[in-house]
Amino acid sequence: MLKTKPLHKAVLISLYGASALAAMPATTYAQADMQSVSVIGSRRATSSATDTVVPVDIIPMTKAGESGGQFDLAQTLTYISPSFNSTRQTGSDGADLVDSAALRGLGSDQTLVLVNGKRRHTTALVNLFGARNRGNTGTDMNAIPMLAIKDVQILRDGAAAQYGSDAIAGVMDIGLKKSKGCEAVTGYSQYSEGDGKNWLASAYCGFDIGNNGVLAITGEYLDRGRSNRAEPDNPRTIGDSKTENQTIYLNGELPTTGTGRLYFTAGAQKRDASSGAWARGGIGSDDIPSRNSAAMYPNGFVPFINARIDDYYAILGHRNQLGAWNMDLSQTYGKNKMIYDISNTLNASIANQDLLAGGKGISPSSFNAGGFAFEQLTTNLDFNRYFEGVAGNGLNVAFGGEYRHENYKIYAGEPGSYIDADGVGVGGAAGSQGFPGFQPADRVDANRHSVAVYLDLEADLTDSVKAQGAVRHEKYSDFGSTTTGKLAGSWRVAPSVLLRGSASTGFRAPSLQQMYFSSTFTDFIGGVPTDVVLAPNNSAVTNLAGIPKLKEEKSTSYTLGTTWTPTPALSVTADLYQIKIKDRIVLSGRFDDTNYPDLASKLATLGVGQAQFFVNSVDTRTRGLDLTASHKTTFGADKLNTFLALNVSKTEVTGIHAPASLRGFEDVLLSEKERLYIEQGAPRSKATLGFDYTHNAWNTDLKIIRFGPQTLGTYSGTAAGVANQHYDAKTSADLAFTYSINKNIKFSFGGNNIFNVKPTTQNPDETDNGFKYESVQFGLNGASYFGRLYVKF
Repeated sequence: MLKTKPLHKAVLISLYGASALAAMPATTYAQADMQSVSVIGSRRATSSATDTVVPVDIIPMTKAGESGGQFDLAQTLTYISPSFNSTRQTGSDGADLVDSAALRGLGSDQTLVLVNGKRRHTTALVNLFGARNRGNTGTDMNAIPMLAIKDVQILRDGAAAQYGSDAIAGVMDIGLKKSKGCEAVTGYSQYSEGDGKNWLASAYCGFDIGNNGVLAITGEYLDRGRSNRAEPDNPRTIGDSKTENQTIYLNGELPTTGTGRLYFTAGAQKRDASSGAWARGGIGSDDIPSRNSAAMYPNGFVPFINARIDDYYAILGHRNQLGAWNMDLSQTYGKNKMIYDISNTLNASIANQDLLAGGKGISPSSFNAGGFAFEQLTTNLDFNRYFEGVAGNGLNVAFGGEYRHENYKIYAGEPGSYIDADGVGVGGAAGSQGFPGFQPADRVDANRHSVAVYLDLEADLTDSVKAQGAVRHEKYSDFGSTTTGKLAGSWRVAPSVLLRGSASTGFRAPSLQQMYFSSTFTDFIGGVPTDVVLAPNNSAVTNLAGIPKLKEEKSTSYTLGTTWTPTPALSVTADLYQIKIKDRIVLSGRFDDTNYPDLASKLATLGVGQAQFFVNSVDTRTRGLDLTASHKTTFGADKLNTFLALNVSKTEVTGIHAPASLRGFEDVLLSEKERLYIEQGAPRSKATLGFDYTHNAWNTDLKIIRFGPQTLGTYSGTAAGVANQHYDAKTSADLAFTYSINKNIKFSFGGNNIFNVKPTTQNPDETDNGFKYESVQFGLNGASYFGRLYVKF
């Protein structure tokens, strides 16, 4: 990704496309004509986005950062980009504290996220529960403050041959600001029911350093309050988790010798988060003494899963010219650490032991339950050069290499968070209720490294025909090597019409989290305490169960599309796509003596009652359509930007390939419920129709978002005669008004989901979170209202 020349206004309309207009006021649109841009998916120094041969969305974040109704990046993009989905979970343990994000209905770990063109690390968390991204890791989009972001570029095409692992569904590049000047924003929002109160304070300042250098600093404080939609007779806490984020980011560059530029990025976020677990019953319930103590919580209790999440990210690089070649050498570092503290809880076995010893039945009410950390270091060396007149009208050649080192750790909790103090089978459940601590046997300190080389060619074959080819070879220290390739091309059949298409292979390396995550806890099955183990790959449990070593997921992707720009004011794009994934990694169901007695008897020799594991066993196929249309017009001095953006997709499990030891037990390996998580974890369609109207000092932004239907499984399952959860299509609307007090001060106010639309009601006994609907589509909280004050100085 390199800077391009300034673009003509007609090119800008096609470049920014439909979805970008949702976040671009008329003044920003006019300024964009005078600025250069960076385009993801191309390493060509002379290309603009309309010259690229695959679909790219460039979404300016200026307006969203200044006056948007959403205060974090994941939620902001959810209501702008139809191919992007991020739904806040509830009742999903650690997944409540980190919002997973994904493209085109695939898993969160099948979308590669970059910052300033450099790979960003994933979280240490692997999602184990919830209706979205189960068994996946992902990138925490909310670790970066909104005011620091210039734009988000979304490459809607497989790009593993260009960028490496994880780029199966596409690539997102978060571009950070380094413009001069200072600005600040304060904001407040809450749900219409009076909870979920959000407080935002953020400031950005960019200034000169050295000789023609720049340093940009952004600081943000965001306090998101807890919400609760549980009915009066439901002791659960159902809604947004509570989070408090403190974030700082630096971004800048300095000239060196000749044309050289030293560039740097550094960021850190501290997040304190808290989510309510399942409620435990009081006196008269089956939870005493198995999961509660009458002396401590006679009326029952809700444990809180709290976590301290630390996230760090840094880039240091240098760009210069080596002869006629452009060279870029960089080092990227990322780390995510998550430590659990469980409060308003108890260890029932400790309480029961105290009771048996003549005490009152008391246990500590909070525990450090341990946690995990993921660290990644990436070194890149890239070269590119444009050869005028070669291969027709010109050829861009890019090549380079990458070295990446990764480390994953699991930390054990304090003994009280996991011990069985009164002995197995005595009565009290072991470990802290809500989230049992990691045991010493779960500790992990795993490392791996990978080396990659790539070659990328882009040619102007004629004035109207362009072609692109890329090949990449990667070798991993833990599972072997893989080679991927990509071919793409475009043909401008008329001045206003471009046809484009691509074919590529891709891969996703199994994450260290999937390979080494380990958890042991006691669960009550038929009233009997049973050790449940989520066993790491290549462990005694998985070896006994015949689970092979994890390997990479492999994909093949195809796109075929067109762009139509009949006038400078109108732009339309349409792209069909198909993504096939082979050997997709899934988290299995639990195997025990009720569904596989022979395996259970073997597991019993290891003291294990139930076991589950990660395994390469599923093939999927995703087909879909991305459509965008935008129009810009004026009414005297007034301006109206209109846009429509639509994604329709369908993911199907096309095959289940169980290891030899599990053949015949595919329904346990991947149940109907788990299959539906993969196929319909996100809505099968999403459309956004937006109107951005400016009149004098007022700006009005209306977005109407149509979320398509979803079908999810139930606990009992259709085999027991229980129908699946079906969520009807729903339409939400966001409305915001901005008044410019003067050129430097703006006040914004409005609402999200202003008609208070909720998902289709379900049977709470059959949902994943025990509530009358899951966290699907637009979530479960209903309408919210906000106000913001923006100042530039």
